[in-house]
Amino acid sequence: MSEKRYSWRNYVPTTFSSLLFLSQAVIGLYLLSEISQIEALAYFGVCLFFVSGLVFGLLPVFEFRKRGGVAKGQSYTQTTRLVVTGVYSVIRHPQYVTFMLFAVAAMLLFQHWIVILLGIPIFPLTYVDLIKADKDAIEKFGGAYEAYMKEVPRANFMIGLLRLFRKRKKQSQTGA
Repeated sequence: MSEKRYSWRNYVPTTFSSLLFLSQAVIGLYLLSEISQIEALAYFGVCLFFVSGLVFGLLPVFEFRKRGGVAKGQSYTQTTRLVVTGVYSVIRHPQYVTFMLFAVAAMLLFQHWIVILLGIPIFPLTYVDLIKADKDAIEKFGGAYEAYMKEVPRANFMIGLLRLFRKRKKQSQTGA
């Protein structure tokens, strides 16, 4: 494989969406005490933040370390093997999904039009990153990743869970 060249342009969507999320949080924290809220939505936002952070944000770190062939002392992202188990059997990019769910959680928690407007662009910007991540993974893992793409959705964890349950049901029925 050729040496990959990195450019500042590769990081524009990630950087911009990160700034938007930080703005959501700062503005939301400032406004939180000054607006009335629907408490149930705020509690759901807090739960969404913690659950998505644990499931889609933290589990991938352990999965990559355990199955990704990461050298000792290297970042968990420096995988040498394609990981298709655990959370990666449900969606291909769980940590990007976490970022999108954090934006939704902030909208639910803070319930202010500014926070909502800041959160909306996070979705298309993150989707651009998802497409780039798929291209990078194809370059790194080749045909194995292309086959994985056909089996596991990019970011839709609901479809991913449905496919996983169907696959397990089919395996249990056939005795495989």
